[in-house]
Amino acid sequence: MAAAIAASLPAPQSAPTPAQPIYEAIPASMSKAIDLESDIPLTHVQLDGIVVSKIIKHSREAHGTSAHGVLLGLDLDGTLEVSNSFPLPHHVADDDDKSVKGVARYQASMLRSLKEVQGDDSIVGFYQAMSMGSFYNQTLVETQAVQQDKLRHGGIVVVHDISRTARGNAAFRAFRLTRAFLDAFKRNNFSTDSLISHRLTFSSILEEIPIKIRTNPLLGAFLETLTTPLPSEAGDLKPSSAVESAALPPSFSVLNLGTSNTAKNLEQVVEALDAYKTEEGNLAYNLRQIAREKAKADAYVQKRKDENASRVAQGLAPLPEEDVGRLFKIPPEPSRLESMLLLGRIDAYAKTLEETASVGLVKMYAARGNSIA
Repeated sequence: MAAAIAASLPAPQSAPTPAQPIYEAIPASMSKAIDLESDIPLTHVQLDGIVVSKIIKHSREAHGTSAHGVLLGLDLDGTLEVSNSFPLPHHVADDDDKSVKGVARYQASMLRSLKEVQGDDSIVGFYQAMSMGSFYNQTLVETQAVQQDKLRHGGIVVVHDISRTARGNAAFRAFRLTRAFLDAFKRNNFSTDSLISHRLTFSSILEEIPIKIRTNPLLGAFLETLTTPLPSEAGDLKPSSAVESAALPPSFSVLNLGTSNTAKNLEQVVEALDAYKTEEGNLAYNLRQIAREKAKADAYVQKRKDENASRVAQGLAPLPEEDVGRLFKIPPEPSRLESMLLLGRIDAYAKTLEETASVGLVKMYAARGNSIA
C-alpha cells in the first residue's frame, strides 16, 4: 500500500542550479575612474617573512650598500602588502647607458618569468641597503620620485640598515617623498624662496610609514625545528651538549660591548660635516658671483639712466635701452638640495651614534661592575 502511494506521487525535482555570474572586463579608459583603492590613504606596509629573509641575504652577499632590488605585492584597504622581491644588478652612477638598459631588460625578464608561474608581478616599490642612516642621497630621491610618479599610492622604498643587522637587530624602515618635496622636485627649483614657500627642511623630505612583518605558521614551524636540539642516540645528553647539537648555534651578540662601530660612526659624522661645509662654501661662492654680476648690471642700468637724463636735458634723443640679460650673464641661484640631504645624513648619523653609544655605555658599566664584584 505504501509502495503504491509512493509510486503515485510525482518525482521530486532538484533545486535549480544558479546561473554563473558573468564578469565583464573593465575598459582601460575606465580603470582609473573606478579605482577605489587609489583613494584610500596608505596607513602601513606589511612585509612577508620571505621578503625580509631575501633582503637580508642579498645585503650580506653584496658586501656593502650596493644591494638594491624590486618589491612586489599589492595594496588593499590602506595596507601595502609586499609578498615577494628580487635583487637587481649593481651599477654605479658613472656607468654608460648600456648597463642601465641591461638592468631594465633584467627587470622586465624577471617580471615576465614571475607572470608565467602566476606569481606577484606588480611593482610596489624598491628596497635599498644602507649603513648607519646614509640613505639621504640624490640617487634614492630621484629613483623614488620616478616611482611615485608612475605607481599607484606612489610606491615606497624600504631601507635596510646592515650595520644594525650585523649587531643582531634587523632594522627595516619604509619611506616615501612628501608632496611638498615632490612639487619642488618636479619644478626643479630648490632655491631659497622655493624652500621657504614649500616649508622644506631635511626632515620634511621623506615621510616614514609604519612597517609590520608577517610570518606564516610554516615559517614559524621551520624556525622552531632549527632551534630545537637534535635527538641523540644515547638519550642522555647534558645541557651543554644539547645546546651544541642545535641546528642554530646560540648567539653571543648580547655580550658584545658595542664599541667597535663607534669609531666608524664618528668618522662618518665628521666626513658628513666636512662635505656639508664644502657644499656651503660652494654655495657662498656662487652667491657672491651672482651678487657681483647683479651689481654690474645695476650699475650699467643706472649709468644709462643718467646718460639719458643728461641727453634729454640737452634736447637730444635718449639712447635706446639694451637687454641687460644679454650683456651680463647672471647665473641662476644654485640648488640647495644637496645641502638638505647632507643635513639629513648628519642627523641620521647622529641618531645612530646616540643609540649605539648609549647601549655601549650601559654594557661597559655593567661589565665593569661585574669585574669589580
